[in-house]
Amino acid sequence: MNQLMSTTLILTSLLLSGNAVYAAQRIAVLAFELNDITSLPNTPQEQIRTASIQPLLEAAIRKTGEDFETVHINPQAQTAANGSFGYLFRFHDLAASLGEQTHADWVIVGQHSKPSFLYSYLRAHVINVKTKTLAASFDIELKGNHETVTQHGVRSLAKKIRGIIDSH
Repeated sequence: MNQLMSTTLILTSLLLSGNAVYAAQRIAVLAFELNDITSLPNTPQEQIRTASIQPLLEAAIRKTGEDFETVHINPQAQTAANGSFGYLFRFHDLAASLGEQTHADWVIVGQHSKPSFLYSYLRAHVINVKTKTLAASFDIELKGNHETVTQHGVRSLAKKIRGIIDSH
């Protein structure tokens, strides 16, 4: 009986002090697809830039707070689940099923859309794995193709993702 009372007092104390222990939100960021519709599409530079978005976004999400944890989805599993270009971007339930495999709470599915040499867009869908539904969709405009432009856009996207997850 003493042990039960002691445990109850500790839990009550934690709840009252606001230091209750909770699990971090687990977020899986899929590799971004390049949708380059310029007259000179899919250059090696744009492929490298697009490949950099996933790790940049994972790092930016982790920097938004300790209550976010990024989880890795095997690239082969993503390729196998993605029936064709944009498949996971369009079918949220399938992206959510991919997230379930790693026990993610959220999946970020993205495209780097490049309609012009002067600008491009980071397009991202935030998918709630539990409900298998789209929670939000974001389009971040990138003016130019410099590394700092991409980093700034990714940080902006991470803040928007943080806001939507915090609101759920």
